Amino acid sequence: MKGFYQVTQAIKDQLLADVDVNTVTAGDITRVDLSKQTMYPLSHIIVNNVDNEDSILRFNLSILSMDIVNVSKEEITDVFVGNNNEQDILNTQLAVLNKLVQVLRGGDLHENLYQLDGTPNFEPFYDRFENEVAGWVLTFDVIVPNDISIC
Repeated sequence: MKGFYQVTQAIKDQLLADVDVNTVTAGDITRVDLSKQTMYPLSHIIVNNVDNEDSILRFNLSILSMDIVNVSKEEITDVFVGNNNEQDILNTQLAVLNKLVQVLRGGDLHENLYQLDGTPNFEPFYDRFENEVAGWVLTFDVIVPNDISIC
């Protein structure tokens, strides 16, 4: 059976295969020691809920992908970009999550019956935690076979 362990491990493995992810955590984000700079870029898996629909389990997941914002001491010359790497982080971490979506849509995870269902949603965030970080929250549904039988 593809259950909680298998789904979260498959997502974790896919994220860690990306060169722009150093650490993957799961569960309650408040229990992750986000002050450790060596763990970034970081992706965090949250299982929001699971629906039991006849022959499938529908996992609603949120993935936070983030990195530390570095502020330059140099004078601001470009007001659009500013004096930090926030836009670089948003670009890179969106690519991480977009790749995950594509693999769930038609890549190895899809072929192994971890399949994206519906339209994923990407939402940017800035300075959400104790470190100054930026990144994206991806919320989506993954369906897997439910082969539990009453016999």
